[in-house]
Amino acid sequence: MTKLSPIKPRKLVKILKKKGFCQIRQRGSHQFFIHPDGRTTVIPFHPTKEIGPGLLRQILNDIKMSPKELR
Repeated sequence: MTKLSPIKPRKLVKILKKKGFCQIRQRGSHQFFIHPDGRTTVIPFHPTKEIGPGLLRQILNDIKMSPKELR
């Protein structure tokens, strides 16, 4: 299992968009993303806070992406 480092939400959103995800809506600080093949996820977007390793791993599981692809 690869150790994950915290990541800024802005950087994670940039990576998701590069992988083909697009934002479908936002509710408060939560941004909802969908991929053309049906994968979906929600990113809590607080610009001054980082997304921790536990939540980051859950997001990666939601979108069926390995930690290695994140780099």
